[in-house]
Amino acid sequence: MIRLAIQKSGRLSEDSLALIRECGIDLPDTKNKLRCVAHNFPVEILFLRDDDIPGYVADGTADLGIVGLNVVEETRKPVEVAERLGFGTCRLSIAVPKTFEWTGLEALNNKRIATSYPNVLQDFLENAKISASIHEISGSVEIAPGIGLADAICDLVSSGGTLLSNGLKEVQVILQSEAVIIRDTALSPEKTALLDQLKFRIRSVHRARNFKYILLNAPNEQVPAVIGLLPGMKSPTVLPLALSGWSSVHSVIQEDQFWEVIEGLKAAGAQGILVVPIEKMIL
Repeated sequence: MIRLAIQKSGRLSEDSLALIRECGIDLPDTKNKLRCVAHNFPVEILFLRDDDIPGYVADGTADLGIVGLNVVEETRKPVEVAERLGFGTCRLSIAVPKTFEWTGLEALNNKRIATSYPNVLQDFLENAKISASIHEISGSVEIAPGIGLADAICDLVSSGGTLLSNGLKEVQVILQSEAVIIRDTALSPEKTALLDQLKFRIRSVHRARNFKYILLNAPNEQVPAVIGLLPGMKSPTVLPLALSGWSSVHSVIQEDQFWEVIEGLKAAGAQGILVVPIEKMIL
């Protein structure tokens, strides 16, 4: 059995549970639970505050954790990042009032910066050779300049809407963050094997999100042109239709090539094009 800690509530909680279930792991009702055990995979889920997760993993109470990279960097616990998960993306940025004359990082010298991430900010300022005072606050960082507490802030940014509504402008990104799986550095071989199984499932789910399964009909004389547009995982599958002179072509296309490929297929004579999402992709 392996123990996995995830956020009890917050921006990563729902996506973490959704990913676990997409990996085919059957969980009981998790509402108002502090822990639960999966029905069909040897994993126990612990529901914790996000700031506590690195500590629980570092001391071995939990074997794995799903948490933002920003939390990992700030808490500085001795854990390893085992897998990047691609959701919960955001950035830790410095922002200043719109009226602030920004000439570059040197404009922060001798200024006061409010943040909930003093360690990450301190490292950044030291590397940039900037001398500024850091005011650590636990929440509502964006109001600090407006009430005279600080000249600038360092906070998480997703869309930037909160900054704009508080009269701030983003001027410097210091960390790109996303949800990651962290692991205990002393994980046993048996639990490492379970982690590898979990990573295999996660990668299969992620890979599937980037592809679509496509089925279409084409006149036999146009099949070579259609195949040229559909490389597939190895090569497209071509099956004869009951209607003489026609074939059915099955393949996989990348999401970012989708519309370009569809237009090309139509121009090549393809008909009855059906596009289906892929749940898992195993290479």
